[in-house]
Amino acid sequence: MQVPRLVVNDADMKKLLLFLLLFLVCIQTGFSQTSDNKFQVRGFHLDLRIQVMPMPALKTFAKRLSESGINTLIMEWEGTYPFEKHPLIPNRYAYTKAEIVGFVKYCNTLGIDVIPLQQSFGHVEYILRNEKYKELREDQKDYSQVCPLQTKQDSALFTDLYTELASTHTSKYIHIGGDETYLLGHDERCKLMVAKEGKSKLYIDYIRMLCNIVIKLGKRPVLWADIAMKYPEAINLLPKGTVLVDWNYGWSMNNFGDHQKLMESGYEIWGAPALRSHPDNYFLTQWEKHFNNIRNFVPVARDLGYKGIVMTSWSTSGAYSSVFETDENITDLYAIRHVYPISGFNILLAAYIESIKSPKPLDIEMFVTDYCKKQYGFNQQQSAVFWKALKAAPYQVMQGEVVAPKPISINQLLDSTNRVAKTLNSLQPTRNLQEFEHYRLMTDIRIHYLKYEAIEKMINANAFNLNKILTQLKSLMATSNELDKRFIVLNKDYLYPAELAQENELRNVKIRLLYQRLSRKK
Repeated sequence: MQVPRLVVNDADMKKLLLFLLLFLVCIQTGFSQTSDNKFQVRGFHLDLRIQVMPMPALKTFAKRLSESGINTLIMEWEGTYPFEKHPLIPNRYAYTKAEIVGFVKYCNTLGIDVIPLQQSFGHVEYILRNEKYKELREDQKDYSQVCPLQTKQDSALFTDLYTELASTHTSKYIHIGGDETYLLGHDERCKLMVAKEGKSKLYIDYIRMLCNIVIKLGKRPVLWADIAMKYPEAINLLPKGTVLVDWNYGWSMNNFGDHQKLMESGYEIWGAPALRSHPDNYFLTQWEKHFNNIRNFVPVARDLGYKGIVMTSWSTSGAYSSVFETDENITDLYAIRHVYPISGFNILLAAYIESIKSPKPLDIEMFVTDYCKKQYGFNQQQSAVFWKALKAAPYQVMQGEVVAPKPISINQLLDSTNRVAKTLNSLQPTRNLQEFEHYRLMTDIRIHYLKYEAIEKMINANAFNLNKILTQLKSLMATSNELDKRFIVLNKDYLYPAELAQENELRNVKIRLLYQRLSRKK
C-alpha cells in the first residue's frame, strides 16, 4: 500500500514554524496556564500582624473580594491564630478555633480558597519573644529569625503549627513565608556551616525541611521567592510541588537575583504586587507608585505564564520595637510602621481587580476617571483634579529632611499638602461619601504630621520661640482630638475598639510628649 505524500506549501510552513516558535517560548518561560492566559489563582493577601479585623468585618471583606472575582485569600494570621499546643503564641485579638473554621467554610461557599501563611524562618518575633522558644533564635539580640540548624534539629514547633493549620484549612496549600532572612549565619554554628558550604546550603536545607513537613500533611508548600532567587543554584533542591511567589513592588525583575534562573527552575510561580508597602505609613501613601506597580507588573506576570497573582497588603513592615522589663525579659512588642487601615484603599483594590481581568495593561487615568464617575459621581474634569491631588508630593520626611528628587523644605511640602486638602474638600461626591472621606482624613493626618515635623525641625535648629512653639503644639493636640474622632467613625467596623485607641495613641504620642517636655521649661 502506497503512503500518500504530505504536501506543505510556504504559507503552511510559515504557520507551522510560528507555532513551534510560540511553543518554545512558552516552554522557556514556564508557561502553564489556560489557552486564554488567565490567572488560575486570583488572590489577595491579608496581613493581620496588626490592625486585626473583627470576624464580621473579615467576612464582609471576603464577600466583596469574591464578588470581584477573587478566588484565593492568603491569611497571614500570625498571633490571631488560636494555637492550642502553643498557647503563648496567640495574642489578645486571637480568633477562636470555631471562628477560624467558620470563616474558612464561609469563604469556601463564596468560592474562595483560604491559604494560611505561617512565617517559619524570619519575621517570627511574636514567637521567639517568649522564653520558651529562646533556644531557637538565630541571634539573641535580634530575635526576628530562627536558627535553621537548631530548628531543623528540633522541628517540633513548626510541625505542630502546620498540623493545627492543616486541621482547620481545606486549602491544598500552606504558605511557609521564608522571605527576608537577613540574619543567616549569625549563630556560631551557622557561621561554621556558611564558611564550609555557603549560605545557600544553610537556607535551602532548612526550607526543604519545612516544605517536607507540609507535604507530609498532604499540602503543597508556598514560598516567597526573594531568597531563593538570591541562591539560584539551590532552587532545584526544593520539592517539585513547591510554589514560588515572585513579589515585586516596582523594582527590576532582577532585584533579588537572576530572574531567568527562577523561570528556568520549572516550579509553579505566582506573582505579587502590593497595595500597601514601604514607605507607606499613616502620614504617607504613595498612590501613584502602587498604581504603576499594578499597571506594570500584572501584565508581566501574565506574559511570563505565572499561574497565579496575589495582591499583598502590608499593615506594617514586620520590624518591631521591644519593650523590656529587664535586659532580657520582653514585656511587649510594638510595630515600628503602621499604615492606614485597609478601609481606605478601595480604589487600589478595584484597580488590581480590573488589571487581572483585562489582557491589557491598566490605563491608570482612564481607570481613575471611570472609577470616580461610578463611585463618586464625578465628571472627567473632577476625576482629573482628584487624581492630580492623590499623587501630589509623595515624599518622606527622614531626620528632618524631605526625601525628594529636588531639594524641598518641610514647609514647602506642607504647603503642597494643604493644597491637596483644599482640592479634596472642594470636590463633592454624590455617592459613597464615607469612602471619599478616607482620602480627606489621610490628607489631614499628613498635614498634622508635617506641622509637627516643621516644629521639630525648628527646635533642633535652636531657632525658636518657646512660647510660640508651645502654642503651636497645644493647637496640634486639639486637632489630634478631632482627627481621632474621625478616625474612629470611619474605621469602627474594621478594627476593635482597643485597636482604634492604640492606633490613635501611637500616631499622636510624639506631640504630647514634646509638649510635656518643653512646658516644664516655663
